[in-house]
This record gives sequence, C-alpha cells and structure tokens, in this order.
Amino acid sequence: MTEIALHIDRSASGVPLVLLPAFPLDARMWGPVREILDKIPVIAVDPPGFGDRGAPADITYALRAGPHAALETYARAVAAALDDLGVGRIVLAGVSMGGYTAMAFAELFPARLAGIGLLDTSARTDPSDKRQGRLSMVSALEGGQTPDAFTPGLLDSVISPVTKTERGELFELLSSWYAQAPTDGIIWSQRAMAARPGRLDVLESLDVPGLVLRGVDDGLSPFDASEEMAAALGTVVVEVPRAGHLAAVEDPESVAEALRDLWQRATALS
Repeated sequence: MTEIALHIDRSASGVPLVLLPAFPLDARMWGPVREILDKIPVIAVDPPGFGDRGAPADITYALRAGPHAALETYARAVAAALDDLGVGRIVLAGVSMGGYTAMAFAELFPARLAGIGLLDTSARTDPSDKRQGRLSMVSALEGGQTPDAFTPGLLDSVISPVTKTERGELFELLSSWYAQAPTDGIIWSQRAMAARPGRLDVLESLDVPGLVLRGVDDGLSPFDASEEMAAALGTVVVEVPRAGHLAAVEDPESVAEALRDLWQRATALS
C-alpha cells in the first residue's frame, strides 16, 4: 500500500508521533513543528489528493473501499501505510480535518493508539448550513470553478487577525499553499467531511493520554466543542494565544511543546 505519502524525519522505531494536516494542506504545514520535535520519531502524512500522494480514487481502489468519500478511507490508508513500515502503536494527532480523521482512526483501530491529539477540531458532525457550504463548493468546482476562487475566504476564516497583520511572510506562505490545493483533493475532502458522523462517544471509550488544543482566535472550532472533547478524554483544553484555526502553523513552538508532552505521557505508558 503505497498510495498515501508518509514523511519520516527520524527512525519510526518505537512509538512514532503521526501528524495529520488540516484541510486543504499537506504535510508541509507541519514543517516548523517537526523541526522543533527533535529526538522524537515523527511521521507527517499527506491526505488523499494532496502533496506526494495518490489520487483519492487510487487510494479507494487500493483499499477496496466503497465509492463514497469517507474519512474512514483516509484512516484505513494511514493504517495500511504504517503497516508497510512495520509500525504498530502510534501517538496520533491532527488539525481540523486531521482531527476528524484521527477520531475515525481511533474508532477503527483503538488498540493501535498510544495517545491522541486533537487540535482545532471538533467531535461534532457538521451543522446543516456548514455541510451545505461544503457541498456547494464541490458543485462549483465540478462545474469548472477553480480552487483559487475560494482561497481568500478560506484563509481568512482559519487564521488569527494577528497573522494577517503582523506575520506577513507566514500569511503569504499560507496563501501560496492554499492556492496550490488540488481540485480532486478539495472535492474528496469536502465530501468526506460533510459525511462524517459525530465521534464524542469514540473519545469517551478511549483509555489513552489525550491532548485537546485550540487557538484562542479559532472561529471555526468553538471552545465548548473543545471542552467536551477534553472532558471525554479526561484532560483540559490547551489554548494558544494570538492563533486561530491553524495554531500549529501560527505558533509552532507552543504546539510542539504540547505535542512533546503528549508523546512523553503516551510513551511512558507503552
């Protein structure tokens, strides 16, 4: 199973920290965090349709999955790619769509989890208006609209105002990444996210160390959604000031520190 791309910084021996990016990004978003997490085996993942990846249809075919886009397919692809490396238990963390996928992985493969990190995400299903917005984007793209038409609105919704006004280089970098997002990846991801169920019950069933983190300026993942995930995992919400939905990119130092703590707690029990 080689259809999903893994980026390995150090030996994956032991219990690696596996990082899933936010929509519509790939493993590049984890670059600064990965640099800070020295001496920890880190694996960053490209989602279906993004980065050094196979097309979503190729991944679906390789897994003999159903025809509909589903985050469960993404989770199974990650598990299969880790199998190819001989990796068993992992500490799994994801941002936004990456968090949704981490919860799908937890439901499918609970015994493989040594710990879970949920960053700027939610265990809730989409409300009807947000689901319809995702499907409207899909319809527009399938009708010939180009992804760059959505870049400004998407980007403004996920970053802190501080990033746009005080972190010019980072804002320009994120703008370029968003503009590069491939159409097939966007369509597949939006459909998969729109179809996802709520998974708070999955978190309540886990007995592993957890991390719930959000940027203080995150307007997409409300604090009460983070609180309920933290309660389910028996932890508290870590908040990152001056950061939005992409706290992992906006303040990699704070996020790396929180992930290091999660990994250390999880591997101390392994």
